[in-house]
Amino acid sequence: MAAAQASLPLPVLPSEWQADGNFKATASLSTPVQRNIEAVGPHFLAHARRLRHRRTFSEDEKIQAQQKLQKADQSDGEISEPEDPMMLSRDAKDWKGQDHYAVLGLSKHRWRATESQIKRAHRKKVLRHHPDKKAAAGSSEDDSFFKCIQKATEVLLDPVKRRQFDSVDEAADVEPPTKKQAQQSNFYKLWNKVFDSESRFSKHQPVPRLGDEKSTKEDVNDFYDFWYNFDSWRSFEYQDEDVPDDNENRDQKRHIERKNNNARKKKKTEDTARLRGLLNDVQAGDVRIKEFRKAEQANKNKKRIDREAAEKKAVEDKKKQAEEQERLKKEAEEAAKAEKAEGKKAKEAAKNAVKKNKRVLKSSVKDANYLLPPGEVASAKRVDDVLNDVEVVMAKMEPEEMALLASRLGGLKTADAVDMVWNEEIKRLMDAGKVKPEDLRVVK
Repeated sequence: MAAAQASLPLPVLPSEWQADGNFKATASLSTPVQRNIEAVGPHFLAHARRLRHRRTFSEDEKIQAQQKLQKADQSDGEISEPEDPMMLSRDAKDWKGQDHYAVLGLSKHRWRATESQIKRAHRKKVLRHHPDKKAAAGSSEDDSFFKCIQKATEVLLDPVKRRQFDSVDEAADVEPPTKKQAQQSNFYKLWNKVFDSESRFSKHQPVPRLGDEKSTKEDVNDFYDFWYNFDSWRSFEYQDEDVPDDNENRDQKRHIERKNNNARKKKKTEDTARLRGLLNDVQAGDVRIKEFRKAEQANKNKKRIDREAAEKKAVEDKKKQAEEQERLKKEAEEAAKAEKAEGKKAKEAAKNAVKKNKRVLKSSVKDANYLLPPGEVASAKRVDDVLNDVEVVMAKMEPEEMALLASRLGGLKTADAVDMVWNEEIKRLMDAGKVKPEDLRVVK
């Protein structure tokens, strides 16, 4: 690339500027001092170290490699877990059978390990097992385990590959407790560990926990509803049979692909059945469900008892109401009957009173010699006429009027007094228009 050259003119000084008058010195040069200059830098320090310890280049590099390895082991703490000699001698070609988390020293973290933890573990393992470091340390081991480290890091840092490996990572599973263990130890604590492990496969987070003996009925129902309808992302591609890359035998390739698909479906079905079996086991031993069912049954029984009691009370109330109506009807009939009897009795009494009063009225004229002066003897015609007039008068009178007249006549002894009372009563009746003069024969 050609460089461009630009010519820039210097600024023109003012015409009135003069070097002698306008220039002013702001500082002066210091007095010269003689100093010793020393060599610096990593190469000089390495040279000085070799001279000091009288080492050759190869000896110094070997010692430095050992120190870096020791420093790597001590950085961020020690290696998270001891390295199994069998794992160190593993064939790198059998990478599908290796435990990637154990290779990086993350067995205690497993699917919970973060990306930064994986990278840090990879860096520590590389510093410890890099072939150059091993060679510098004088080790004659091959680089097979280093390739395992690289493959483990490749799988665990790829989200798709890591999910495939986590799907078949049996080391992360928690063995369900036996019935005897669950009875002897904390039932909910043991089963919570199992379902906390299974929850890593859930598409929906957070996952309801089993809880403890203090959990509410709603929480328990949420737990079983969630797990009996568990939506799992777990797949089994990691265990697929390798499909050949060559295109010469396409039928064989399609056959292996179909075989892998069928195997995945079968494993998925078996895993669903396995999870359902775990739920059945924990539900069978969950005393909370029995208590909830017992309380629910008691509530149902209480409702049934209350309903039966209400129905019985309604029947009794209806019966009482019918009985009360029957009693009131009977009392009304008895009252009507009594009233009728009283009325009849009153009528009989009134009738008897009328008869009595009539006898009194008839007796009054008889005692008064049929209204004749004393000493005269009443003829049969006289008697008949007087009694006829009495009957006419009594027929025109009300029972009360007859009773009043009888009371007036009851104490009279003389014919004149009786005649006067009768005359007054007949006059009253005539004035009232009840009796006419032509209706009477003797008494006027």
